[in-house]
Amino acid sequence: MFYRILICTDFNDGLQRLVHFVPQFAASGMQQIVFLHVVPLSEDLGVPKANAEKVARAQKRLASALEQIPAGVEVKVEVQPGRAVDVIPRIAKTYQSDVILMGTQSRNLFTETLFGSTTAELSQRSPTPLMTVRPQLISALTTEELTLRCQHLFRGLLIPYDDSNASKHTIAQIVQHAQPEIPQTCYLCRVIEEGGRFAPSPAEEQRLISETLAPAQAQLQAAGIKAELELRRGNAIAQILQAAQDKDVSAIAISSNSSNRGFYSVPSFAAELLRRSLHPVLFFPAPR
Repeated sequence: MFYRILICTDFNDGLQRLVHFVPQFAASGMQQIVFLHVVPLSEDLGVPKANAEKVARAQKRLASALEQIPAGVEVKVEVQPGRAVDVIPRIAKTYQSDVILMGTQSRNLFTETLFGSTTAELSQRSPTPLMTVRPQLISALTTEELTLRCQHLFRGLLIPYDDSNASKHTIAQIVQHAQPEIPQTCYLCRVIEEGGRFAPSPAEEQRLISETLAPAQAQLQAAGIKAELELRRGNAIAQILQAAQDKDVSAIAISSNSSNRGFYSVPSFAAELLRRSLHPVLFFPAPR
């Protein structure tokens, strides 16, 4: 789905393990892989200064990525001093990365507001799609399991679809990045919230499918992507998380409304899904 990936690791998220899986990323269609570690600046007499020892140590830990490079694939290792929220967008722009991969921890809205989050800031500031994964997921996988994960990182996507501008943008982005030579399946899921005064009739449900889900399905299929659709009832977050378990998906793909570009600008479906999902989440920023 993507040709150029920027993998950001702080060495606590498990993503440093991916330096040993460059051939597997290449098998998924990747043509450029950049590994990035950001070393926080320390202060010497009030002057920000890079810790040369930490920089050298990080470069050594990521050097394995340069040992097995398949033909036609570019691999780079970047160790940069500074703030992650400043360095990551700059490196992504330098290498014209198609997607940023990084780890994220479970947080609630209070802790995000109180302490902030690199993921939250990047979702607001960077125009590059962002995939987040739980450190527990990467750390728990065996080498054999991680081999398959790297090969199929974007192979199956669950798309929560409600015919909003955000969900339409998600479809458009997936179509834009489609790779005809790499098989891909998308699962379109629309959830009807229960508890309203009037429950939709079977005829109304069929109308929702034909007027909203079916056109999105056709758009994906025209790009060579296999697309399935489903209508569910219940709480939207709970049903999407359940659908991710029921379907054979590698990630949940979402976007945000143009007035709420980031995950955490205001309480939102995208923000809550990121906090609660055990599956990787692929976030497409709204157009700027």
